[in-house]
Amino acid sequence: MNEVVEQAVQGLRSGRPVILPTDTVYGLAASPYRREPVDCLYRLKGRSRQQPTALVAPDLDMLFECVPELRGRAGVIARALLPGPYTLILPNPARRYPWLTGTTPYAIGVRVPELPEPAAHVLARVGAVAATSANFPGGPDPCRLDEVPEELRSEAAAVVDGGELPGTPSTVLDFTTAEPRVVREGAVPAEAALARVDAALA
Repeated sequence: MNEVVEQAVQGLRSGRPVILPTDTVYGLAASPYRREPVDCLYRLKGRSRQQPTALVAPDLDMLFECVPELRGRAGVIARALLPGPYTLILPNPARRYPWLTGTTPYAIGVRVPELPEPAAHVLARVGAVAATSANFPGGPDPCRLDEVPEELRSEAAAVVDGGELPGTPSTVLDFTTAEPRVVREGAVPAEAALARVDAALA
């Protein structure tokens, strides 16, 4: 496993995509710090550039380092729910990572998952990644490596095996307006998450 982790680290650093296990499904990941690796991820997946892709950090400290503007209300929300199986859409006033934000540069999707050990080792070395589910648009969310399309596996610099994953994607919540919006029900009921946020903001 150490060899595969090293391959993933070197692949991400060199701008190539990798397949990583998360706390929900297998993800197709790339370095988020430059446009070119993210463009490669979009091309490989066949994803529309109008769609945003999440910034995935190994912990809250790294998330706040990547997006320093996540303070005040946004910081309270992030601390209330992360780490966990959520994608939070939060204000992005500095319009950071424009190659990740699709048609909404003023907002950014962020995740801090409870990663399986091999993926946690990778992110501990590289910092954050840009990640989306390791499937083609409209395809099933892969909970096992053999469910990741061969075309994606063959193009990845490394394929990290995390065993069988839960298989339900993250719950997506949009906090960029006064009233939160549930974009996708996922691994955790949105109602419970919103209650936690309300308590934290009270």
